[in-house]
Amino acid sequence: MPAGLWALLQRSGLKPLQLAGRNLLPVVQGGMGVGVSAHGLAGAVASSGGVGTLSSVDLRRHHPDLMERTTGLDPEHGAKEAIDAANLEALSREIGAAREIAGGSGLLAINVMRAVTAYAASVKRALECGIDAVVVGAGLPLDLPDLAQDHPQAALIPILSDARGVQLIVKKWERKKRLPDAIVIEHPRLAGGHLGAARVADLNDPRFDFENVIPQSLAFLRSAGLEREVPLIAAGGIRSWEEISKLQALGAAAVQLGTPFAVTLESDAHPEFKRVLAEARTEDMVEFTSVAGLPARAVGTPWLRNYLASEQRLQAVAHAKSRCTKAFDCLAQCGLRDGLKGWGQFCIDNQLAAALRGDVKKGLFFRGVGDLPFGTQIRSVRELIERLLTPAALPAS
Repeated sequence: MPAGLWALLQRSGLKPLQLAGRNLLPVVQGGMGVGVSAHGLAGAVASSGGVGTLSSVDLRRHHPDLMERTTGLDPEHGAKEAIDAANLEALSREIGAAREIAGGSGLLAINVMRAVTAYAASVKRALECGIDAVVVGAGLPLDLPDLAQDHPQAALIPILSDARGVQLIVKKWERKKRLPDAIVIEHPRLAGGHLGAARVADLNDPRFDFENVIPQSLAFLRSAGLEREVPLIAAGGIRSWEEISKLQALGAAAVQLGTPFAVTLESDAHPEFKRVLAEARTEDMVEFTSVAGLPARAVGTPWLRNYLASEQRLQAVAHAKSRCTKAFDCLAQCGLRDGLKGWGQFCIDNQLAAALRGDVKKGLFFRGVGDLPFGTQIRSVRELIERLLTPAALPAS
């Protein structure tokens, strides 16, 4: 990592993250799709000595030639195959561009949702492109060791939310002779996007609290002789040196942040997207059931509040569609396409793509809980990392 940040880390009293044979900043940038964390953001975080993470979902939207190639295709004649191929090509391009920005520093990861149909293909393509780490959430990645069996050098990192999930993954993976290289512990009450609870009503369950899940997970890992081999990365609502220090004292090796990185200058999102997230307050957050059947948290924009006002009526008349309105199955199971009455009834790709363009009227703006380190200001990745490595009582360098 840059010498200045290494010196700042040493002065901070925080411990570095040891992952994939490297000493890294204990700061992981979360994967945010559609397109919020593409090569610009991931490369900038990695170049600073942290973990920069690309989100794999629908990356073609950052490539005008791929969008032109896949616009207006007939759903009955190869549209899905063409779009999937374009997204894999975009993934390859984004990894290459991020690696160029990183310049050999830090670590580059890809975040792939287990709930998308292109999950396996995206994991394999990222590994073929030499990605340093694969992070998987939105479902249990029991098959990730199988997908990565030809790439032992790549770090495999599941996202889980409670100690039971940690035990399950470790035991299942051990049978495949592979261990997680790290585990992200994401708090459903604090994180943004899709959340690791069964229902919205479960978000406040104390089993998800860091004070419970981190010691419980460490106790299991210690009993299995794995405490030093599987670092835990806490995620959700983390905004300061003080919170990082507290979590490391609990036993976490590092932290993962999404929203603070989403509003940086290097974020790949539209300036209006950054403004919406930066100005949103905790009381503006809305929890709801997404089309993926998972609880989710986002900014209560007019579109989202209007949708929620109509949700019960839409769910009452939900029915399976003859085909996906997007011409490709972005989710393995979709509440809208498959007519699942308890699930969301909107097209998540449409809404997230609108947010990426900065369209407040139509966009779905995922956001985590908590005020941001610089309030409503849009600052650089470097400034954010310096702030995170500096106690509030001291000025950031």
